[in-house]
Amino acid sequence: MTEPLMPMATGVWLVDNTSLSFSQIARFCGLHELEVQGIADEQVAINIVGLDPVSNGQLTWEEIERCQKDVKASLQIIIDAVPAKTRSGGAKYTPVSKRQDKPDAISWLTRNHPELTDPQISKLIGTTKPTITAIRERSHWNMSNIKPVDPVLLGLCKQMELDAAVTKAAPRRVEVAEETT
Repeated sequence: MTEPLMPMATGVWLVDNTSLSFSQIARFCGLHELEVQGIADEQVAINIVGLDPVSNGQLTWEEIERCQKDVKASLQIIIDAVPAKTRSGGAKYTPVSKRQDKPDAISWLTRNHPELTDPQISKLIGTTKPTITAIRERSHWNMSNIKPVDPVLLGLCKQMELDAAVTKAAPRRVEVAEETT
């Protein structure tokens, strides 16, 4: 089952606006039954504003009323209303804990896939062109500690993203090979 968007806020709204049981709300929102009871007792989610799943198109009033009449029934989310979690364009966010791994990934990419352009590496890893240039030219301030590591293993990109970038750059691989011979 798919959880609703913002499950805690949805749980707050369902507790405040329906007579559904704690277990029904917990199952629908992917919360523990004690969390839902804490919401009702105003011990959990005190400052969270409720999010109406009916106005979001994730539930219908008919579905809520059906489940209010039958305590054993489970709410069924309207799947089409929950958008897939996809990233829009723009800068790629990297958690602070992984940022120190970027130079290692850049080193691996420049060594194993010289056909990749700086913009491709920048988009793939979420780094800047000056950093890529510094690593290519071996003038990076921390060059002595940089060890080439696969960016997929570091969690900086997905294998599919790397494969797509390499496939797109494949025609350049021939040009790079001819330049070095």
